[in-house]
Parts: sequence; structure tokens; C-alpha cells
Amino acid sequence: MGSRTPYLATTRDIAVSVEPSYMEERSSADSSQYFWAYHVTIENQSRETVQLLSRHWMITNARGELTEVKGPGVVGEQPVLAPGESFEYTSGAPLNTPSGMMGGAYQMETASGERFDIEIPTFSLDIPNRGGLVN
Repeated sequence: MGSRTPYLATTRDIAVSVEPSYMEERSSADSSQYFWAYHVTIENQSRETVQLLSRHWMITNARGELTEVKGPGVVGEQPVLAPGESFEYTSGAPLNTPSGMMGGAYQMETASGERFDIEIPTFSLDIPNRGGLVN
């Protein structure tokens, strides 16, 4: 990962940071397939235990076409975070344009059964400029 500052959003003292990276070896401009990995850290800075129940991603390509992805948990898990604990995972997203953006929300639940959404910061998916022309 580079030295870029990750994207960060905090909701109800739960911080979500995302660091995207372009996966050149999994991408092919000839077939309009571009792939990014993103590393997410969810840190419970609150005083209550919470569980991540589901995710809702909104992925927009360079043409403004929106794809929504909803589902239980993240990477097959529904982590429980006690105060001060964090959970990290890496996942990926394909696009059919050389750039785009992603963002969304995780649905969380407190130990007492209260459900609420926390923001996933919107982050841009851009191919790093290598100093040459991009066609």
C-alpha cells in the first residue's frame, strides 16, 4: 500500500477507513475490465459492543452507472466488536470503466438490539497515473 491517507468516516464513534489500490495484474483495458482491491478497517471507538450485520455498497462507474451490492456481513463474517476492538478485511470490486467510485453503509446492531447504519466513506477508484497517455 502507498503512503496515501485512507478515506475515513465516523458514525456513532465507529470509524471506517478504506484504502483502495488498483490491481493491474487482474485488469485488462482491452476487454474493459478494471479491478481494484480495497482494505477496510472498522474500529469501535464507542462504549458499547456492536455487531456488523450487513453491507450496502453503491458502486458508480465513469459513465455514472450505479451498481448496488447488498448482503449479510463482510467476507463471510458478521464480526462482533467490543469497545476498542477493530476488524480489518480486504475485498475487491470490478469496473467496466477505468475509474469510478464506491461508498455505502454497514448495518450494525448493539447488544441491546438497536440497529443503525454507519457510513462507509466514498472513495475514488482511479488507475494510478504512470506518466504516459491513457487511451
